[in-house]
Amino acid sequence: MKVVIVEDEKLAAERLQTLLKQVDPATEVTACLESIEETVLYLRSHRHPDLLLLDIHLSDGHSFEIFKQVNYTGPVIFTTAYDTYALEAFKLLSIDYILKPVTRTALATALNKLHSFSIRELQQNMPGLSTGNFKKRFLGKIGQRLYFIDTASIAYFQADNKLVYMVDKTGTRYLVDQTMEKLEQLLDPRLFFRLNRKFIVGIDAILQVKPYYNSRLKLSVQGAGQQEEMVISRDRVAEFRVWAES
Repeated sequence: MKVVIVEDEKLAAERLQTLLKQVDPATEVTACLESIEETVLYLRSHRHPDLLLLDIHLSDGHSFEIFKQVNYTGPVIFTTAYDTYALEAFKLLSIDYILKPVTRTALATALNKLHSFSIRELQQNMPGLSTGNFKKRFLGKIGQRLYFIDTASIAYFQADNKLVYMVDKTGTRYLVDQTMEKLEQLLDPRLFFRLNRKFIVGIDAILQVKPYYNSRLKLSVQGAGQQEEMVISRDRVAEFRVWAES
């Protein structure tokens, strides 16, 4: 596998090369670049690598600018000292988002993700991506009163013991007479994603995505209280990334 490292700190770049060789001796680092300008020139004049290992903060700006100037469609592993750019990273074909200092374990996990699935296969095999007649509104209950809520106003659905609640973007909770499994069939999968057994979230309600321990992701969602911990299970992270950028 041919890899291009983009890192403006010399010691960090050398460490990445060492870790790559330790994790996968067959890896070939074809270039170590230091800036947006240098990376754009390289990608315009060379065959694109199998993987970009890319620091977000470079000497001449954020590395997201690279993709505005070059049509690079391969996988990317981002490295950064900050956790505030995860959502923007998901708009690209990012395999992982590693917080510095990069460890051998974190890099190995990221490379295993790359080897374990094909982005194209995942996009083709995600269930329900075809258009269909999905529900445009749901009937919710507060006390003895019933309300019709447009799907566009829904932030998320939550399973709580044997009950299922629909929560709108203002935080109002409605009881719904549906199971989570049935909701997955009724909702447009381009707009809603099941994070885990407890939550189905709407894409327009996601405010922030942050790396979470054990290679998971944690979401901040409109309408949710601080007590609602929305964490994407590790086995769904790759699928979430594809859904978020599709």
